Formats: sequence, structure tokens, C-alpha cells
Amino acid sequence: MDRVPEVAVVGAGIVGLCTAYALAERGTTARVYESGVPGHGQSSGQSRIFRHAHDDARLVEFARQGRAVWDEWADRLGAELISQDGVVALGGPVPERLRILQDAGGIPVRTVDNAELHARMPLFADYHGPAMLEGDGGAIRTRVAIESLANALGDSVVTDEVISLHPTGHGTVEVLSAAGREEYATAVVCAGLGTARLARNVGLSLPVQPAAHVRLTFQVRGAPPERVACLQDSSGEFGEVGVYAAPYPGNSRYAVGLSQTVEVREDGSFADPSALVALNDRARAYVSHALPGLDPEPVEYLHCWVTSLPWSEDGMAVWEADRIFFAAGHNLFKQAPRLGRALASAAMGEELEENLWPAAALGQPR
Repeated sequence: MDRVPEVAVVGAGIVGLCTAYALAERGTTARVYESGVPGHGQSSGQSRIFRHAHDDARLVEFARQGRAVWDEWADRLGAELISQDGVVALGGPVPERLRILQDAGGIPVRTVDNAELHARMPLFADYHGPAMLEGDGGAIRTRVAIESLANALGDSVVTDEVISLHPTGHGTVEVLSAAGREEYATAVVCAGLGTARLARNVGLSLPVQPAAHVRLTFQVRGAPPERVACLQDSSGEFGEVGVYAAPYPGNSRYAVGLSQTVEVREDGSFADPSALVALNDRARAYVSHALPGLDPEPVEYLHCWVTSLPWSEDGMAVWEADRIFFAAGHNLFKQAPRLGRALASAAMGEELEENLWPAAALGQPR
């Protein structure tokens, strides 16, 4: 009979896969439960932005350390996981975020003028406001990352839904899934929208705020540019103050989303179903004004859930109860390898990093 792995990881999105991979680095076996296809929940899509810029200097440092893990794993997995074209940020927040990044040290960042902005973002309209470039930022190759990690983990990833889990009272954790019942030394829950529900089973009330989000993908007009940066536009110059965008591999398509989300009721229903449609329309309108290098008719739509914490849209935290760890937050893709290593360390009996405890409110401007 096969030996049961030491750690149960619930959820095969990017955080769960990174946690299991980090455990494997240290010689610890894990079983990763996923009810669907790995990486097709909140980790869906072809790209995300890797950026260091945050309003909390602690999160800047976390991202700086995380970039090193991304690079290490890219070498080991033999795949490009982050593009080399940088991230351009526009608008009023630029001076303060530039200061925070420069104070952190070791992060290539500088202001750019209109000419360099156009060279870095040839798809973009004319713009003369505050702008900065993060040289070590870029587009995360999300599908490559998910597939590379899932392939490396092999049959450790199982298609099964976790219904409940609980401490046994004798130092282990029991996991009840749709197809089984197993005991583990510990468990790490990275189940996105399902994390708060599973946490309630062990007496934890996570302040997760579920919402829905829209991201549209557009075709580049003509030949794809050789270089195109990711974009964060907080300027309001083109009708929106919270826009982010990232290229697909090959630069022939560009995904554009608004940071605004649509709130949902506790049962997951929409108080105003038309609000999600309105976000679609606003994203299309933004592209028609700000990105003349794109055909304004979307070629792909992505509607997905987000799970935010109340102190910041970039906030994240880890809760623990009797050797069961629950990770929650928003915009976690870029942080996943670094967070995965922290969760793996905690699962192996080390102290959870102080900044990851909920009381630290990581991501909150200070």
C-alpha cells in the first residue's frame, strides 16, 4: 500500500502548486487536491503582472524576494516565467510609489518621458503625465507556470474535492474528500473562494470579501511589437483610474482589466447582475481611447472571482488552527512562489513569518 503523503494541500491554483513544489524542494511529500483543472479558478488567464510597486514597503520587500524565487524556478523548470519587458505605471500614485521602491533599494525603477513611454508601450496613446518604469517587472507567463509546476508535481495532484477537514485531536489532520478520507501531519488550504468556508469548519472566521472581476483580451493591430511592457494606469486621462494590462506570449494579444470589482452577496449571487456587463463595456471604452494599437473588439473574455482582504487590494494573510493553515488575499499570483515557500516552512513546523499573520495586515499602507 502506498504511503500517505505528509501534507495535504487544498487547491491547485498557483499558490497551492507553489506550496507543494516548495515542499518537494525540501523532500516533503504532499497531495494536492483540486476539484477541477489545475490553475483554472482564480489563477485563470494567460498573463498577470509581476510588479514590485506596492503602498506597503514590507510587501515591496516580499515581492523583491519573490522575484528571485521566480528566477530560480524558471532556471530549474527550463521555462520563461516572467517576460523581460518591464512594467509601466502612470498617474498620481507614481511619485510616492517611486519613493518607496527607491527607499527599498535593489529594484531597477525610474521615471520615463513620453518618448521612452512610447518605445516601451508602442500600443499606447499619447500621454505626458507622471510615468515610471520597473525594469525587473514583466508579464507572468501564467499557463507556462501552472503547467510546469503541475508537471513537476506529477501524480501528487489529484482530481478530488475537499468537503471538510479538521484536527483529529492526536496531532494529525483528517481530510474528507468526495472520494476519500485520509490523515496528514498538517494541511495548507489555498482554495480561493472556498478557503473561508473550509476555515469555518475549524472555528475560524476569515474576513474575505468575495467579488467578481472582468478581464478582456484584444488583438494587436498589425505585426506584434518586439517589446511591450505591462501597464498600470491610474491617471484618469482615458476615463479610468484603475487599469492594468499585460501582453500574451508573443505580444500578439493584450489583456486589459479594471481594478474595480462587482460585490456579491454571501451566497455568491449578484445584487446587480448588470454591473459585470458594465465593467466589460468600460474596459472596451478604455481600450478604444488609450490603446489605439489594439483592435477594440475583444477576442477573449475572462470573468472570475476575487477574494480580497479588508485592509488592502494587495493584502494577504495566513490563519492557523491546529496545524491547518489557510492562505487568503488578492493579487497573489506574483507573490505565489515566495508565499509558497513560507507556507511550506510553516507546514514543516517552522514559525510562520510574522508579516503573514493576520494582525500584521500585510499590504496595508504604513
